[in-house]
Amino acid sequence: MSMSSKELIKLLFTHPLEFRTLLQYKIWYEPKRDISAPSEHATSGWHRESMRTCWGFLDKTSRSFAAVIKELDGDLARVICLFYLALRGLDTIEDDMTIPLETKEPLLRAFGAKLSEEGWSFDGCGPDEKDRELLVQWPALVEEFNRMDKGCQEVIADIAHKMGNGMADYAAAAARGQNGVDTIPDFDLYCHFVAGLVGEGLSRLFVATGKERSLVGEQLELSNSMGLFLQKTNILRDYREDVDVGREFWPAAIWRAQGFASLAQLKEPENEEKALWVVSGMVLDALRHATDCLDYLSLLKNQSVFAFCAIPQVHAIATIELCFMNREILHRNVKIRKASAVDIMMNTRNPRDVAYKFQEYARKIHSRMSPADPYYVKLSIALGKIEQWCEHHYPSFIQITGGTPSMDTSDARHRTMEYVKEKAAEREREAILAGRTPQPRRDAAAPEQFPWLLLAGFMAAFLVLMGILGVAVWFGVQWIDNLQRKNL
Repeated sequence: MSMSSKELIKLLFTHPLEFRTLLQYKIWYEPKRDISAPSEHATSGWHRESMRTCWGFLDKTSRSFAAVIKELDGDLARVICLFYLALRGLDTIEDDMTIPLETKEPLLRAFGAKLSEEGWSFDGCGPDEKDRELLVQWPALVEEFNRMDKGCQEVIADIAHKMGNGMADYAAAAARGQNGVDTIPDFDLYCHFVAGLVGEGLSRLFVATGKERSLVGEQLELSNSMGLFLQKTNILRDYREDVDVGREFWPAAIWRAQGFASLAQLKEPENEEKALWVVSGMVLDALRHATDCLDYLSLLKNQSVFAFCAIPQVHAIATIELCFMNREILHRNVKIRKASAVDIMMNTRNPRDVAYKFQEYARKIHSRMSPADPYYVKLSIALGKIEQWCEHHYPSFIQITGGTPSMDTSDARHRTMEYVKEKAAEREREAILAGRTPQPRRDAAAPEQFPWLLLAGFMAAFLVLMGILGVAVWFGVQWIDNLQRKNL
């Protein structure tokens, strides 16, 4: 979040509220832990040169993501750092268009084994690949990987193996001139291999390190949606960068539906209007996973794990809102403003905060929708589902201030509740005037008493029934006995 003095002064005069947010972050925000502190060495591994190298690579690949990882509790921060770098190395090989297929495909398929292979490194990436140095200094990661708990090693190696094979299949298809993401199911499968498996691996690592309950590791569908939501957002945002280097990830079913013969045609000025309809279709597809993400986040109990998972998801829906009906994404990469990212980091503390952020950005998307959009109705339904989820779990007419719930008196639902209470009180008054004993209203907050009287009635009826059956059996036995004596 570092900015030059000139940029800060400009921000002060052009966006004073954003300047205030950044200033608040600088003054008041304190990291939850310092991985370089001697007291943290046992779990962070900072005292080892190989682990310091890994932390350094994490800072280079993604500074904002690195800050969130470093605040994870205990050894989970170190485990997730190594998991992230392992998959970053795999992703670097897949993205590098200068590596020939005969080298790339077997390397991707065997990548899971390279995590523990001492002395292995790879210097075959192109000079422009920003993360090529990670693969050159791979032995540092191997040393730390082999120090990890066996359970964590198995999870990371399994995910790398599955992901590498999936990437290899798509790389081979692309080399044959086949578009591997023709349909939406194709797109879902591709995103599963490159991101859904990451979500699965993270859930399993949360459990393996004892930070979350075992049920979190079993939520494969929700974990997959967490990864797909982030990946589809990145693919949407990176359109121009990918097209310029010959990568095509947008499903052909979406852009062909608007009459385009190739994905590259979207960037042409004369195609801008229809290109925005394609963007709308991509936004719709990403929003399919929004409520699954909210469901997953509501299961998490560890605060550091929650922040680690929730902040990127809020960044994702903020990025989707920025891309929606935005012509700029056809010409360059767009990113949310630094102040927005800081605000998300500072104010994403619980599932309720996340739900309200999702609701806020969903409403912004809805405000820019056009009836001319061919996806207008479907988008309205998708955004309505987010509203419905938020309203179901966190009703807007109930406000929580200082830990104390209160109701919004201007909301129609509050007036309905007051009307019901008035009618109940009126019935009580009428009963008293008529000389009847009014039925007491049960306090909803009072615990329900066990129905002992009802239980006693059931027991009495059971005993009577058993008695009748016993008498019937006795008479039956006597009748058979008398019959046998007569026959004798």
